[in-house]
Order: sequence, then structure tokens, then C-alpha cells
Amino acid sequence: MALSGIQIYKVLPQTNCKECGVATCLAFAMKLAARQAELSACPYVSDEAKAMLDTAAAPPIRLITLGAGDRKLEVGNETVVYRHEKTFVHQPGLFLRLPASLSDADFAAGVDKVAGYTVERVGQMLRTDGVAIEGASADAFAARVKQAVDKGLAVILLASDPAVIEAGLAAAGNTKPLIYAGAGADSAALAPLAKKYSASLTVGAAGDLEALAAATEKAVAAGAEDLVLDPGMTGWADALALPAQLRRAAIKKNFKQLGYPIIAFPGSLSDSAEEEAMLASLLIGKYAGLIVLDRFDQAVVYSLLALRQNIYTDPQKPIQVSPGLYEIGEPEPGSPLLVTTNFSLTYFSVAGEVEGSGRKAWLLVADSEGLSVLTAWAAGKFDAEAIAKAVKTTGVAEKINHKSIVLPGAVAGLSGELEEELPGWKVLVGPRESIGIPSYLKLLASQ
Repeated sequence: MALSGIQIYKVLPQTNCKECGVATCLAFAMKLAARQAELSACPYVSDEAKAMLDTAAAPPIRLITLGAGDRKLEVGNETVVYRHEKTFVHQPGLFLRLPASLSDADFAAGVDKVAGYTVERVGQMLRTDGVAIEGASADAFAARVKQAVDKGLAVILLASDPAVIEAGLAAAGNTKPLIYAGAGADSAALAPLAKKYSASLTVGAAGDLEALAAATEKAVAAGAEDLVLDPGMTGWADALALPAQLRRAAIKKNFKQLGYPIIAFPGSLSDSAEEEAMLASLLIGKYAGLIVLDRFDQAVVYSLLALRQNIYTDPQKPIQVSPGLYEIGEPEPGSPLLVTTNFSLTYFSVAGEVEGSGRKAWLLVADSEGLSVLTAWAAGKFDAEAIAKAVKTTGVAEKINHKSIVLPGAVAGLSGELEEELPGWKVLVGPRESIGIPSYLKLLASQ
């Protein structure tokens, strides 16, 4: 059972040192009880207290690791039901299901698709995570697993025969694969294999959460520690309801038997590529830890990766670029000077449109604490004073032979104030949307 804030407070050092970032030890204890803080934030907690508070401090959903090296995937460790309460921590892994019975060429092509697909968005590299390999004979299965592992991919072993599973585990080496024997399998019987090879193990039940909890208890008693749940979804309603019920049971009720990441197969619940994509989107937002796709369409994968990135960005810490002066296309002293905020999506939208126009430009990025133009303006973080400060601190006046600066059209009202802050400068008003930048630069060049 979870400890109350008062129970936790009694074993804290009670120094009110504030080094944990909270004003008092009592307030810190309350945050621990609400799972809004981590015990490691307290530098003076005793070993005895640590042992006592393990249950209260541990995240309600166990952290599971798949893969190794720079493509290592971690899922779980979540502490909230709703993103705005704090943040979601570990984004779900996206996998492609590949039957081991495929021809050598087709299987290799599937592995290469997953391993080779990367895309940059707002300064971050997005990629898929691994493959789920359906078993055939032990030898063929082992060869396929090794082929995927050699590409650095995380691997899910889809097989029901223990001999085939062990062949795959041996081929996977120390890359921490996940064993998936099917929703109706006796997971406890596979627990010794999971323990021997340091692998994760899927526990399943056909839509019965009480049976699922009993199965996890049995698997843990048999020696398995890192579990993944398959609640036995059979359709759209289950895809929405079952993960939500599992998340609430683990976080709100501290029900440890259900405190594990969830695996889902949207392709098995859909009749078309469009339905699979929609279900995968639903599952990204509704708590799936591992999502196994049956189709690999780059347009769909990009959409899912972008959605995943958006949902798993800390809402209190927007993705941002460093403030400063950026050069687009080796600008010259006479090239135009544009200004924007340091919200990543804003920066990359503006920079991308300038690059796409084929024009050279200076891009002045003001520090808005990672907020977009209108949001920063409304919050008083993107005003004439902030823009003038950016002009003066970056030394842009020494790099250009004119004194003209282009404001985003959405904040045209700042023109007069900015002219007061920058005497002798000419303030121009650009387009409201970044898509209008190419035609605006063309017009500017013609004047």
C-alpha cells in the first residue's frame, strides 16, 4: 500500500534545506506521496529511509528496457494519467511485424526499412524502434533475430514454442528482447527463460483485468521481473478502455500487479491501412508502451512519429533552440534580417521557408523561453524590449549594411515600440504565417 505524505515526512531528515527544490520537507513528502517527485532529489535521506520509502518512491509503472546501444528503448516509468499533470516520460516504441517465413530478400527489406528510416523534425531525429519477428523453426527464427539485432534494432519474439523462443533469445544476445507467446499463453512457464536471458516477458489475458493481475503475480513468483501486459484488445472500444483502466489502476490505485507497460497490435484490430493508422494514433495517446504495426508506410510512420514527439514533449519545457543570430544560406551584409522566437517549431518553420525560397537571410532568434510568437507576445516574453536586446547582444548591426528588421506579421503592433527601442532602425512587417515568407522575400528583393 502507498504511504501517506505524513508517513513519508516522518522518515525524512526534516531539515527544510530546500535543496530538493521544494520549500519544506513536508511539502516534499506530499509530492512523493502524490508521485510528483523522486526520492533521489533529497540529498540527506538515510539508507534506512530509502529502504522504507522504496514503494512510495518507485514509479507505479515499471521501467522496461528493450534493445541495446544507441537504439535502446525504454518504456514505462510513468507517474501520471494526464500529460498536463506533469509529463509523460518514455515514448512508446514503434515496431514492424515480420514473419520469419518471409523470403530472405523480403525479410531483409523489412529490417532495412525500419533500421534505415529517420526523419528530422524541429531539430530532433525521429525513428522507429524495432521489429517483431514471428517464429518458424528454431534455426530460421534464430537467423532472423540475429539479422535484426545486427542492425541495432530492438526485437520482440513472437513465438509459442519454448524451443523456438530460446533459439531467438540466444541469437539476441544481451540486447534484452521481449518474449511474446500470445495472449493465452502460460507466461509463468516462460519465466525461467526470461530470467536466464535477462529478457522481458509479455503476460496476457483476454479482456479480463482480474485474470491479467493474477497472471502477472504468477509470472513474478516464477522469477520474471520485467513484464509487459497484453490486455487482449478485440476492437476499437477495447483499445480505448482497457489501456485507460490499466493506467488508472496502476497510478491512481497503486495496483502493482497491473503496473507494467502495455503492448498493442493495431493491425490485428483493423481491416485496412487507414484503420491501423488511426488505431495506432489512438494507442500512442492512450498509454500503449509498445505498438506493433503490420504495415510500413512512410507517410503513416512519419505522422505517428510526429504525434508521439508532440505528446511526449514536456508541456512545461517546450522544445526550443538557442537564442542568437542564425545564417540562412550564407547571407551577405545586404541580406534581410528577420526576427522570430526560439520555439523550435516556429524556428524551423521560418528557417525552412527561407531556405526553400532560395533567398539568403539573417534570422534573429529572440529568447522567448521556448514559446511561439503569439503565445510569447501574450505572455510579455516577446516584446520590443526583448527584440532590441537580441539585436544589441548578437552584434547583428556590425554584420549588415542596413538597419531594417522584419517583424512577424502576427505582432505588427510592436512596430512603433520597436522603433523607439532601436532609434534609426526601419521596422518592416512580414507575413502572419511562415508559408508567406518566400513571396514576401521576393517582393522585398524587388524593391
